Amino acid sequence: MLNLKGVGVALVTPFNEEKEINFSEFEKVVNHVIEGGVDYVVVLGTTGEVVTLKKQEKQALISACVTYTNKRVPVIAGFGGNDTKSIIDDLTSFDLTGVDGILSVSPYYNKPTQEGIYEHYKAIANSTNLPIILYNVPGRTASNIRATTTLQLANNFKNIVAIKEASNDWQQIFWLAREKPEGFLLISGNDDLIVPQISIGYDGVISVIANALPKQFSTMVHQALDGDYATARKTVYELDELITYLFEQGNPAGVKAAMKHLGVCDDYVRLPLMPINADLRKKIAEKVDSLFVV
Repeated sequence: MLNLKGVGVALVTPFNEEKEINFSEFEKVVNHVIEGGVDYVVVLGTTGEVVTLKKQEKQALISACVTYTNKRVPVIAGFGGNDTKSIIDDLTSFDLTGVDGILSVSPYYNKPTQEGIYEHYKAIANSTNLPIILYNVPGRTASNIRATTTLQLANNFKNIVAIKEASNDWQQIFWLAREKPEGFLLISGNDDLIVPQISIGYDGVISVIANALPKQFSTMVHQALDGDYATARKTVYELDELITYLFEQGNPAGVKAAMKHLGVCDDYVRLPLMPINADLRKKIAEKVDSLFVV
């Protein structure tokens, strides 16, 4: 059984000044988060700027991630989009040796009906034996996977094992926690909401801030999972302002700036994303310095 409890980290993709993938820095990022205590890593997620990557770059990142993790933690690879057939073609043509599961974002832009979303994931589930994590993020996709659709998929397909839920809809968040089938995992997509979500039955988070501060964030999540909400709450309050800063001018530009300040990797991003401005960079650096020893 694939254990997805605790903290997964949506890995950034480091680039050099020419905006080519910097694999030496990518290895440094992987080691940084694993040594910081995360429970698994996600390559080719939104935070990894996957929509700007060519197919050969995606394959190279998957292979590098498998090599760099060296079986220390599970590796999840992102395969999502708004063309079902293209996703299936990639799943059947990529070398996924060493990949433990996939994260598949709900189709974006074309705004399918709930029936279309169900049939989309049905086709993906029938095309692979790998465990699948659904990913619901209406703020980016412009459509919502309703709780009824998630539960139908969870009950009908054994290899659909979890959802990364980033709807910010507390009614839906509660409904999933109350009605989910046994063994189906609920993973938060919101760093700032994970502690209260754990209190109602969520199993963990796929995090952005854990790229920069894996030890602090992982410790907080595991404290909450162990029922120590009083201690976890203190860290939530300490991190809240920083989390806001990291998303103020777009993800992953904010977290890459924090990582550059910490000496983990540079902060180059690919267009249409831009690096954050000097004022926000200064606020992030000061906040990191005030929280932890750099």
